[in-house]
Amino acid sequence: MQENTIESFFERIEDHRHHNRLHKLIDVIIIAICGVVAGADTYEQIENFGKKRKKWLSKFLELPHGIPSHDTFGRIFERINPTEFQNSFKLWIESVTERTRGQVVAIDGKTLRRSHDSANDKKAIHMISAWASSNQRWSLVN
Repeated sequence: MQENTIESFFERIEDHRHHNRLHKLIDVIIIAICGVVAGADTYEQIENFGKKRKKWLSKFLELPHGIPSHDTFGRIFERINPTEFQNSFKLWIESVTERTRGQVVAIDGKTLRRSHDSANDKKAIHMISAWASSNQRWSLVN
């Protein structure tokens, strides 16, 4: 059984850019999806999400020219066929559901108050917890 990657679901989306293709379409789409899942509501917020998480995103995206600007996100998503995007997204989510066998994983995030130390340039501690309903377990990530 061939394993599908997120890229394989979104490669069906036509890239309508003719000249300026500095950023890979799949990179733009994945950054936008991650940003929205993390709470971004605007292209500016998606850009900020990308810049703050660039090191992490670079682990699985090429990012040949870094994080796209909010204007780039806007231009690209204005040109994407909404039906193509919706169908690709739906197929991807269905594959995730199939792969997890419908298991519900509740995810919660917290920032520990007063855990930052500006004088020593230390950022606040962020905690993410995930509850896997089928095996009754918590997992904590810092």
